[in-house]
Amino acid sequence: MDSLVSLLLAMKERVDELMARLDIRGKAQRIEHLQTQSSAPDFWNDPESAQKVMQEIARLQAEVERWQSLAQRINDALDLAALGDQSLLDDLTEEVNALTPIVERMALQTLLSGPYDHENAILAIHAGAGGTDSQDWAQMLERMYIRWAEQNGYKIEVIERSEGEEAGIKSVTLSVRGEYAYGYLQSEQGVHRLVRLSPFDAANRRHTSFAKVELWPDIQGTIDIEINEKDLRIDTYRAGGAGGQHVQKNDTAVRITHLPSGIVVQCQNQRSQMQNRERALQILKARLFEMERKKQEAQLAALKGENVDAGWGNQIRSYVLHPYRMVKDHRTDFETGNTDAVLDGRLNEFMEAYLRFKVEKTSAATLQ
Repeated sequence: MDSLVSLLLAMKERVDELMARLDIRGKAQRIEHLQTQSSAPDFWNDPESAQKVMQEIARLQAEVERWQSLAQRINDALDLAALGDQSLLDDLTEEVNALTPIVERMALQTLLSGPYDHENAILAIHAGAGGTDSQDWAQMLERMYIRWAEQNGYKIEVIERSEGEEAGIKSVTLSVRGEYAYGYLQSEQGVHRLVRLSPFDAANRRHTSFAKVELWPDIQGTIDIEINEKDLRIDTYRAGGAGGQHVQKNDTAVRITHLPSGIVVQCQNQRSQMQNRERALQILKARLFEMERKKQEAQLAALKGENVDAGWGNQIRSYVLHPYRMVKDHRTDFETGNTDAVLDGRLNEFMEAYLRFKVEKTSAATLQ
């Protein structure tokens, strides 16, 4: 019983510290202030502003209630242990075993402190040079992220998909919806390298394939970016499905080219051309927003004398299937020999290692 109490007290101390760091008390007060604001008679006179307030209330409530519930659960277990009843030992052991991974997961989420980490995400995969092998690799990555989303309770939707000539895909854009989707998927941005015996090589030789993963926060309706219609070229085409069959008989798919930046966005998953156009514009705003944010970060890094991201040449992770089996992240040095599990969506260990690496890097830069 004493060992269980010690574990619970350590959990309580850790959770109290994390709640203080996240200012959960201050966020609870913020909720009260916003709720008072929302009860004003003229609150809905400005629907757009009111909607933003209601969204902030919902987001803060979810965070505050999650932490308060965890703290209460630990306190309840401590109260139970204080009774000293040995017949409760099994129940307490089970509760401590259940609480341990929850505390670890919640502690990890405190690393997701960026302003957009809690947002939904837009993830795009592009096959690199290498023809069919790279297109097949892009499709393997698509499956890996879909499996990760399914395993972790995220909703995923294909926004646009371009099939390869023989196999695989040239590119795919996915919407990933759920809490902290953008925060967790930040670890995946960059070039992914695959080494294997090619199934498309008659001589069965070893090939190296590349695919690039891009990511943007899906900040729908809240991005303050003005786009001049004269800067856009909008094309429509027929939404295609597997095997070359058409999902729609009409030209419902939309391709928008932002002429000043050269950014091209496509959307084909909505029912109408208008819906696809609106969704494509949302994605374009997200990409322009992220591009500007990264530009500012690069300028700041240059002033500090830091290395700036090399973009396409920034190989972040290698997946080796021959002559040995290993997946290694080149930023964190985290690696595993269980390649099948990784390609089947087990990415959380890589994501956690990257988040810790990112926090340590930020802390080190602050101390300089």
